[in-house]
Amino acid sequence: MPIRWYGTGDNTDPRYRHFSRIVNFTLHAGAFAAVNSGLWFVQSMRQPWNHLDLFTEIWFAALLIHLGVVLKQRPIEDADSPES
Repeated sequence: MPIRWYGTGDNTDPRYRHFSRIVNFTLHAGAFAAVNSGLWFVQSMRQPWNHLDLFTEIWFAALLIHLGVVLKQRPIEDADSPES
């Protein structure tokens, strides 16, 4: 099931911006998985690439940093605000 936003697309809305960051993170994670699995598959079929493990580790570290930024910038839900 695709991810959908049912509210208004207002960039001043903190929940909308957080949703946008989550979508960007999932695209980043999907690109990481697709590219790295393809590179490791090609490496296993052809001659080895000596620095592929370093490339994967650096990209994975960037992915974890991206996740940390998304979680840190999560909007704080107000307990007394009505839910929409």
